[in-house]
Amino acid sequence: MRVYSPNGTEDRHKHRAILVIAHPGHELRVHRWLEIARPDVWVLTDGSGHTHISRIDSTTRVLEATGATPGSVYGNMRDADLYDAILGFDHRHFIELAEQLAASLMRNDVAKIVGDAQEGYSPAHDVCRLVINTAVRLVEHKTGKQIANYDFTLAGAPNQCPDELRPTSLWLHLDDAAFARKLRAAHNYPELRAEVESALNGGDETFGQHSDLAERARSTFGVTNANNFRVECLRPVDTRIVSLSSDNAEPSFYEAYGEKQVRAGYYTHVLRFREHIQPLTAALDSHCRQAGDFARSTGSFAC
Repeated sequence: MRVYSPNGTEDRHKHRAILVIAHPGHELRVHRWLEIARPDVWVLTDGSGHTHISRIDSTTRVLEATGATPGSVYGNMRDADLYDAILGFDHRHFIELAEQLAASLMRNDVAKIVGDAQEGYSPAHDVCRLVINTAVRLVEHKTGKQIANYDFTLAGAPNQCPDELRPTSLWLHLDDAAFARKLRAAHNYPELRAEVESALNGGDETFGQHSDLAERARSTFGVTNANNFRVECLRPVDTRIVSLSSDNAEPSFYEAYGEKQVRAGYYTHVLRFREHIQPLTAALDSHCRQAGDFARSTGSFAC
């Protein structure tokens, strides 16, 4: 187990970092790491969901308090726009986003990238992970540089980590003062009040009257309590694996949730793993392979 204890400002300059998240508010999960690394923060959507109310201003306040900085992509899309791009097989949008991220990683000499984990909980989270992995591989093809790539859970407990990854993961154990700042930031994030209370108290408020979804979430992702958030775990990601896979015979969690949202009239189509995410995965993987082929044909770096 590697306890993460860099040296404040000095660490930021020696080991510049980027955080990439699908939705505003995810940064709360790694609040102490934000304070230490003070990364540039990329946020793919505005977090508006079906409410059409942006959460980006609340995230800006969190970043200002921790010393982190908004990145080049910062709530540029509505959630509905992202889902429409996936449903419409607009793979070019995500390829260009990965290229933009790769360019920033190279331009700013970034050593570490951290972002959402693939958990099957939200298609936006999983696509965010796809974009991160693609960008890191593109940098490796174009420059030969390997960037440390880490993820963190959003549905699972913050300390959830496969046994084989525990020794190489980065662990932050918050003291009372750091934990108090983290809780204060979470409680002062008005758009996520229900989700925060649910996570801290192991409740089911997130899914309202959908008791079946609440039960499935408990069985799939576990139950959290306040003390779980005293730990932040950044888990290493194998950048050679761009693709997402699902061996589960039943629909992913987000498909089951999407079916209920469609029935409620919030959305018109259910976003599905095999129908929509797998083709996007294949397009990003193909783009990476083409970049590698080009690098080899021109004699430049290639992985």
